[in-house]
Amino acid sequence: NREQIEAIIPHRVPMLLIDEVRDVIWGKSGVGIIGDVGKFSFLEGHFPGYPVMPGALLVEALAEVGVVVVLGLPENRGKIAMLTGLDNWKFRRPALPGRAVLLEGNITNLRSNYGKGHGRALSGDDLLGEGDLSFALVPRPQRL
Repeated sequence: NREQIEAIIPHRVPMLLIDEVRDVIWGKSGVGIIGDVGKFSFLEGHFPGYPVMPGALLVEALAEVGVVVVLGLPENRGKIAMLTGLDNWKFRRPALPGRAVLLEGNITNLRSNYGKGHGRALSGDDLLGEGDLSFALVPRPQRL
């Protein structure tokens, strides 16, 4: 749930996009959920009359799932994950208000302070987008 997510990662509203993470295999995979894309106030301006969750924020939500999976490992507590690259991204359908989004995050490589993963976002039977992410694990600044 949200409280457990906040105990692992430093993200907070308005940038904490995921509502829950389940089916976690620490260091390997997890499934995140956005209960309803319509809850985000930024949709008022993206786009007026046809609200769509921006693809960049869909990537952010997938990254948050990966962050929970990786920072949940005892050896990574007290760190933060920073995106270092995005590869092979394709967006197929828009994430729309009134729809839940399922976020599948799989860690494909994890070494010391660097990793890679693959994410897929789905809404019902529709693939919204997918691609690869790379990240670095760095010490959490004291102010976080």
